[in-house]
Amino acid sequence: MATGTLHIDRAALAANWKALDAMSAVETAAVVKANGYGLGIELVAETLAAAGARSFFVATAEEGARLRAALGHGPVIAVFSGHMAGDTALIRDHVLTPMLNSPEQWTRHAETLPGAPYGVQLDSGMNRLGFEPADWAPIAGEARPWCAISHLACADEPDHPMNARQLATFREMTDGLGLKRCFANTGGVLLGADYHFDMTRPGIGLYGGLPFEGARPVVRLDLPVIQVRDLAAGESVGYGNTWTAPGPTRIATVSGGYADGIIRAMSNKIRLWSGDVPCPLVGRVSMDLLTIDVTHLPEAPEALTLIGPHQTVDAVADAAGTIGYEILTSLGPRYRRAA
Repeated sequence: MATGTLHIDRAALAANWKALDAMSAVETAAVVKANGYGLGIELVAETLAAAGARSFFVATAEEGARLRAALGHGPVIAVFSGHMAGDTALIRDHVLTPMLNSPEQWTRHAETLPGAPYGVQLDSGMNRLGFEPADWAPIAGEARPWCAISHLACADEPDHPMNARQLATFREMTDGLGLKRCFANTGGVLLGADYHFDMTRPGIGLYGGLPFEGARPVVRLDLPVIQVRDLAAGESVGYGNTWTAPGPTRIATVSGGYADGIIRAMSNKIRLWSGDVPCPLVGRVSMDLLTIDVTHLPEAPEALTLIGPHQTVDAVADAAGTIGYEILTSLGPRYRRAA
């Protein structure tokens, strides 16, 4: 087999949801957008539903339709992008709950699906999605959404003053209206009860990522070795001759590259693992292949591990100069997913 294997620990995924659920006294939803953060929306959602999740958030109506097919009737499926032009049939046929973001979406939903459920997203200061306070005020008294939400911009920095500012704004926009409210992402859950309201909606923490330091690792990525070759001192490896062997070297060529979400910025920076032994990536990450120095191994490995017990998703992200979210959601479709 010439494709990598992405091992997904369903027990760890469920345990992370339960741990975050235990941190609040309110309902805990689950964010499963971007194909379940790259792991497969069906597998992720079915696992979390079995763990106890009853409300799920996706980015688009198309994602919501796919999720409904996996979960069947019953769970709430909320759509962050709201009710876009062209979404009406998907929302109706798959019983989705659009999180309306603007007066235009409010009007569209009222005119095309009168009486159908909806939520509202309020902009508490992130300036990305949601009703501005001035747009929300005229309809706040008549709105009867399933839930009113907002999104924290800096929840992964507990001491950032933006958290308190957004909390105050969200309260100003919703206090006294008798609405179900949801404000906390993973970082918000960790900020404490003031941010929990009636429901929390963790995302990255479910999948083993920061800022939930107590999360159990959910993924392991093993990449098969295609070929091993011996180099003499002075020979170079890969595009651009960016690495040259300082002495006799054994190089393993591994199946995996930037087409699979192994970001090119990791070139010459990351390590893969053979059991407990680290093996440096040398040369550039190419589209389908990596070149790994295995000189110090007693025998040629059959596979090497990029994400696993010795190297978390966030450690890989650090090597690429990015965040764990990007690593997870970039994991390519060529991997065989095993759970």
